[in-house]
Amino acid sequence: MSDPLLLLPCAVMVIAEGRVVRVNPACVALLEARDEGQLLGRSALDFVHPLDQTRSQHRTSGLQATDLPNTPTKMRARTCLGNLRMLLICSSAIVHEGTPAVLVSAMDMTGLSDMEAQLRESERSFRELFENMQDVYYRTDAQGVVVNVGPAVRRVLGQEPEDIIGRKAEAWYPAEADRDALKQAILARGEVSDFPGQMVRKDGRVIDISISSRALRDAQGNFAGVEGLWRDVTQRKNLERELQRMAHTDTLTGSANRRAFLQHAEACLARYRQDGTWFALLMIDIDHFKAVNDRFGHQEGDRVLVDFVQKLNSHIAGTDMLGRLGGEEFGVVLYRADEQEALRAGRHLLRQVAELPLPHDEGCGMQWLTASIGMAGVTGTDMRLSDLLERADRALYQAKHQGRNRIILG
Repeated sequence: MSDPLLLLPCAVMVIAEGRVVRVNPACVALLEARDEGQLLGRSALDFVHPLDQTRSQHRTSGLQATDLPNTPTKMRARTCLGNLRMLLICSSAIVHEGTPAVLVSAMDMTGLSDMEAQLRESERSFRELFENMQDVYYRTDAQGVVVNVGPAVRRVLGQEPEDIIGRKAEAWYPAEADRDALKQAILARGEVSDFPGQMVRKDGRVIDISISSRALRDAQGNFAGVEGLWRDVTQRKNLERELQRMAHTDTLTGSANRRAFLQHAEACLARYRQDGTWFALLMIDIDHFKAVNDRFGHQEGDRVLVDFVQKLNSHIAGTDMLGRLGGEEFGVVLYRADEQEALRAGRHLLRQVAELPLPHDEGCGMQWLTASIGMAGVTGTDMRLSDLLERADRALYQAKHQGRNRIILG
């Protein structure tokens, strides 16, 4: 008995596990293949237009729950020669050689009226948009595997699309926390807009990105993947970081400015109230600095301030902070185990200041630089930062009054 598929005038394709396992001659002709060997074994989605792939997958997965065929629908297909066809598609679940499969039948509708011309224009516009868009389009399945990605990924990540398709999207996220936050936001809200994140380029460089994506759902409402766009916003983020740095940095010395220093001290006080982490506040004033400016000029005075900050920064711990409060007055927040350790650290800073060179001038009356320090350790009675600052400031005044070049505990 002859095979009935060979006699059917419409194109027929049998798909098992997403792959083409059988076609009839009408299907070979419709898809402009040399022979059936050019079709067998390939993914069925290879012949479906990118904009119709999600709908095609939903229709196929929906067949598992019913014995009835899908309602006929129009769908765009791409032939082996790259041409587009508008097809009328119908599919139903079958068993092929003992394996669950899908039988798809199709009729070519492309030639009806001027549909073909409209289809080509639509494809041209879509392709131009897809090829030239600055944002990277992507789509994943429910497991997070990339099933489609736009050509802009070449410019942004330095990767070819085919190197990304088939791999999990999370492979390009350097921080697991960022990746998980994006997943949770999409699952909770269904979509995200301008969600911040980072990705790793092929050359290893980390870039900042902004993601706008939505969750995909199948016909039963189950999560089926993610579709969206992301763009490289590294330049914008670098500018924001630089503006943030400038807003918190003293222009001359590069240390924290008064605002940033006081914000840090407030945070330390809040932490002390929370878990008892002790710290000390040092108010440091360069002795006779006006004489330096008057004798050597403000340019030389600025150099002394810069050298002063560099010297102190090289002798404080990474958990400590040095900030310029104004003029030649500076503040240091010291994290130490106890008050005596903080005092030793303050005396060490005074010794470092004394090593700073001054311009040689016998008429100056100054051979080396010195500073005075007022120190206040945080206590349970410090309700506000101003309480701590006032005690440190009074101690600084005493250090000046007692002869300078010393540290006084307030």
